[in-house]
Order: sequence, then structure tokens, then C-alpha cells
Amino acid sequence: MSTTFALEDRIKRLEDKDGIRDLIVMYCIIMDEKDFEGIERLFTKNASLTSADGVFNAHGLDAIKSTYQERWSVLGASNHVTHGNVVRFANDDPDQATGVVTAHAEVIRAEAAFITALRYKDKYQRTSLGWQISERELSFMYYVSFDEFNDALVSDEKIRVYGDRRSADWPEQLYKGDSPRWIKDYIS
Repeated sequence: MSTTFALEDRIKRLEDKDGIRDLIVMYCIIMDEKDFEGIERLFTKNASLTSADGVFNAHGLDAIKSTYQERWSVLGASNHVTHGNVVRFANDDPDQATGVVTAHAEVIRAEAAFITALRYKDKYQRTSLGWQISERELSFMYYVSFDEFNDALVSDEKIRVYGDRRSADWPEQLYKGDSPRWIKDYIS
């Protein structure tokens, strides 16, 4: 059953969606600029930052800041680019939303150039600062050096940034054998 909203409520939802999309772009800029203080604007105080491969597992703003500071210590320049995102608002709370973001990044790590295809599964919360990320899970289709890109893309081991070769996190159907049930929450 679909819910009908008054025009004013529909406009507010569009403004909120635009605010969340701004947040997502600012995440990329803050990551690329390595703006340590900017992390506080992105994430709620009790946020979590995880990754499907288990490399990220930070809970609380201080742990998230520490995780990024550690990550930035081994990274050079980066360029995060979002391709699109889908935002869905909670039916029972206008201050809560979920989202999926598709992105790529070019990253310098250990003086080598890498490229990655990313997805972020997010939860957003409206706070006194505006929209912030309350949960973020990263996943990768590939994360490889430019030299390995061709070989990795046709391989089952597309994650090669950590000194070994690992399977990708998605497509889930290909790597985990199940259709991703979470997608149905984002189809209108």
C-alpha cells in the first residue's frame, strides 16, 4: 500500500534527499582531502563503519576517525567518484533513511596506483547538524593496481590490494550463490 503525502511533505522529502546526496558527495571530498575534522560532520557520534570483507569494523565516532587516520597513513592521493545513489526514507520516522551508493575510486597506496569499484550500504539520521551517516558498510567488486586490472577483472580473485588475492564482495549471485534480497527494499 502506497502512502500519499501532502505537497509540503513531498517537497520536504525532496529537500531531505538532496541533503543526503550532498552528504554523500562531501564524503568523497573529505576522503580525498583527508580532512580529519570533516569526519565528525559525516558520521553520527555512535555510527558504525564496516566492510563486507571484515577489514573495516569501527563503532563510534572515535573508532571511525582512528580507522580513517590509520588508512590515510598508507594512502597518497585519491579520487572518489559517486555514480549514483538510491535513498529510501523510513515509513515511521522522517529522520531516518537508508541508501545504496555506487562509486569508483582511484587511490595511491604504497606508491602504486589502484582502482576500485565500491558500493556503500548506508543508514542516515537527521541530527542537529543535518543528515549524517549512522551506519556504512563498504563492499568491493574489485580493488586492484592498474597493472593488474585486466587480469583481475576476468578472475575470481578481484581484490588484490592487501598483498593477497581475495574474492569480490559482489555481485552476490556470482560469489555467494544467492540473489541479494536487500535489493527489493530499493526498487520503487
